[in-house]
Amino acid sequence: MKKGFDNELYMRKQKQHILERISKFDGKLYLEFGGKLFDDYHASRVLPGFEPDAKIRLLCSMADQAEIVFCISADNIEKNKIRADLGISYDQDLLRQISMVRTMGISVNSVVITRYTGQIAADQFKNKLNALGIRNYVHHPIEGYPSDVDHIVSDAGYGSNPYIETTKPLVVVTAPGPGSGKLATCLSQVYHESRRGIRAGYGKYETFPIWNLPLKHPVNLAYEAATADLQDVNMIDPFHLEAYGVTTVNYNRDVEAFPLVRTILSRITGNDKFYCSPTDMGVNMAGYAIVDDEVCREASCQEIIRRYYQGLVDRRMGREKDETIDKLNMIMQQLGLKQTDRAVVQPALEKSRRVNSSATAIQLPDGRIITGKGSSLLSSCSAAVLNAIKVMADIPKSTLLMSPAVLEPVIDLKTNLLQSHSSALKLDDALTALYICAARDDTAARAVAQLPKLCGCELHSTEILHSGDESILRKMRLHVTCEPVFPEKTLVY
Repeated sequence: MKKGFDNELYMRKQKQHILERISKFDGKLYLEFGGKLFDDYHASRVLPGFEPDAKIRLLCSMADQAEIVFCISADNIEKNKIRADLGISYDQDLLRQISMVRTMGISVNSVVITRYTGQIAADQFKNKLNALGIRNYVHHPIEGYPSDVDHIVSDAGYGSNPYIETTKPLVVVTAPGPGSGKLATCLSQVYHESRRGIRAGYGKYETFPIWNLPLKHPVNLAYEAATADLQDVNMIDPFHLEAYGVTTVNYNRDVEAFPLVRTILSRITGNDKFYCSPTDMGVNMAGYAIVDDEVCREASCQEIIRRYYQGLVDRRMGREKDETIDKLNMIMQQLGLKQTDRAVVQPALEKSRRVNSSATAIQLPDGRIITGKGSSLLSSCSAAVLNAIKVMADIPKSTLLMSPAVLEPVIDLKTNLLQSHSSALKLDDALTALYICAARDDTAARAVAQLPKLCGCELHSTEILHSGDESILRKMRLHVTCEPVFPEKTLVY
């Protein structure tokens, strides 16, 4: 994969910018972290060279100066809201992130349960945090929010929230997902610090949209595609343009919220020039680390097509609305993109027509496209992966990688003990059998050695993937799409 982004340059510039921001205040900055703290695969796909763990690595380099406060909405706990990319609930993901952060030597200060109104599930989660020895706080909704600034910035407003005692100059406020109350937590803390005579600062670490790229740059449009379900829109920051005469890009929710945020900060600090624009609030140097604009443009266009396919599948599954698909379609049209601009789409469709069965196509790192068809033995996804690693290992097509002595008990397990409706091996079954065979067979071992090379490869299926297959492919970090078609005309999958 061609490199379009210099990750090390980005981390150096980002760290320098954060330290400069801290120095502008009394050695205390509350930094709202948007996006994902871990596993930022969207950024790595649209900015080839960006490391998915760049944010957490940055914090590791500042471990002696930083601590983390996690936020989670009581409503999200009550509704058991799920992170779509991981398939786990927000509260589970929060505990996962705390464990990972601690193993990396970064201080976890506490958890704030926001918008608490007596939700039973939130009480249970609070009890769990207490049992785990994790300090936690509860923030209740503030009456009159967001319009009654006099009440918000008072002891009956932010002052009614418990003060979170922090010790480091950089306090990162993050959450498992949007709508978790990060901004309100930051502003509440700035208020409490001000009451204690400390002039604390607020900033926002948000990778997208990239403020110093053009409004309709594919990287920024890929962000619109990623948030199509929220109907986010990138826009010129009118406040920045008015204050400095410089055109920058932000997104609608930050622009709409800025007048209120500026008023609250001004009321707390007595400084009406705390920030002049939402762009001023941002701490984002990603645009300066793009080293090949064309590579990032092409990668972003491919991400937009993938998002479009995912939207079609989600609508077919009843998880998405027509408005989201319309938004994705509009973004595709703005860039003149078609579904067949994705290299693996047409080969998969043609293979399916030829064999009258489901088919999957994979584009190898060298550009070759390998296909596989569904059969009574293998899902099309399993067949394509096995065919791909055969080609990369220069193993003849007719060679069997898995011994019948291994396959037969695996199939017996699926069909008899586990009562599977299909004997076809899904990808996890096929890989398990392959690894068992590789322990004694050199040819199978050569094929297994190729599997890591599929990381970053493109894959397209002519039918909606089984959740097990899709999960394995994503763990292998293939870029996956599929047609919005149920297998064998079923209505539930």
